[in-house]
Amino acid sequence: MTAVDDRPTTTAAGTAPRPGVAQALARALEPLAGGELPVHLTAWDGSSAGPVDAPHVVLRSPDALRRILWHPGELGAAQAYVTGELDVEGDLGEALTHVWQVAAQRGLSGIRPTPSLLASVVRTAKEVGALGTPPPAPASQAKLSGRLHSALRDRQAIHHHYDLSNDFYALILDPQMAYSCGYWTSDDPSYGVVDAQRDKLDLVCRKIGLEPGMRFLDVGCGWGSLSLHAAEHFGAQVTGVTIAKEQKAFIDARIRERGLEDKVEIRLQDYRDVRDGDFGAVASLEMGEHVGEKNYRTYVEVLRRNVVPGGRVLVQQMSRRGRHPGGGPFIESFIAPDMTMRPVGETVELIESGGLEVRDVHAMREHYVRTVDAWHDTFEANWDTVVGMVGDEVARVWRLYLVGGSMAFRDGRMGVDQILAVRNDGAGRNALPWVRPASWS
Repeated sequence: MTAVDDRPTTTAAGTAPRPGVAQALARALEPLAGGELPVHLTAWDGSSAGPVDAPHVVLRSPDALRRILWHPGELGAAQAYVTGELDVEGDLGEALTHVWQVAAQRGLSGIRPTPSLLASVVRTAKEVGALGTPPPAPASQAKLSGRLHSALRDRQAIHHHYDLSNDFYALILDPQMAYSCGYWTSDDPSYGVVDAQRDKLDLVCRKIGLEPGMRFLDVGCGWGSLSLHAAEHFGAQVTGVTIAKEQKAFIDARIRERGLEDKVEIRLQDYRDVRDGDFGAVASLEMGEHVGEKNYRTYVEVLRRNVVPGGRVLVQQMSRRGRHPGGGPFIESFIAPDMTMRPVGETVELIESGGLEVRDVHAMREHYVRTVDAWHDTFEANWDTVVGMVGDEVARVWRLYLVGGSMAFRDGRMGVDQILAVRNDGAGRNALPWVRPASWS
């Protein structure tokens, strides 16, 4: 069922009235949509078009359309959404899922607009007053400078994402501040993200064989969840490295609170500068995505040279197939600039070609759906506090990020894996058990 508000726009005296903005856009976009709009659209002039029982999209300003024209596809729509020029009433995840399903049903992924179709869209944009110079990029969009993955640029990228504020992340994450995929070992309703993150940290420590007194290196330690867990629960002697000042200050405070000064050292240090070389085990949780394609071999070499012969290395890393290795235009522009992902098999090959022997690959994609959904539930429950802390635009960025991330893992566009490797002692020997322990499952 389609409802259309054809209220006329203002015209010069003696001329026929034009259809409303929404109706004009619906007609222009019909070839791209493969039929009627998959959403109910309301435009800034109050006109509406599209099925009334479909998700409701509101264009509050001509700037929304102008952004989409200058940045077709995901980036323009995301810019319009985070600025509030485009809004979605009701559940954002349900709306995006519906649009993805309609696109799949209509086989729209391979459609490329013809020159005549583009010309028609431009004419329509001019008719409705949406043609013009591009609006400025949203304030929340990343602005980096310098050579890709230079130490200076990497610090800018990390600052954009991780130094938002410790208080902001504390609103979303579990008390351990674990900002990586949890490991969900129970379907009991009382089992939540706090339990899943604890079980993930336990799993990592067991896989790398931590023992009391063992020297352990945590590369890209975040807010210290793994570093502190390894020291408190496994008795390890821990060194963690981060380039985020906010994170180091947070962990140092927790070290003092828990009396762990003699067990945990956190360095403000680029991973490339770590040259200790005698750690009994090394782990890096969701850091490898940020080092860049050209630097990944350097990253693997840092892991290899810093673990003793026979020692274990665990990398937990996201994977992705497709033409956007950074996660897509929105993620690359607003959340994690310069991030690189690839199919897990390619990462395994890079790790092995770097001198480490891969012994176990543990796929955890479904676990990330539950983890992100838990973060999103907490985020929405604290919406007013989040807006008061970071403003409406950044809050909308994060709503889109969490909703879209859950969908990407749910639908298999992204994955996450724990890759366990060893540095052989030169004779092919290592300390791994012959039989895969049940505690790794």
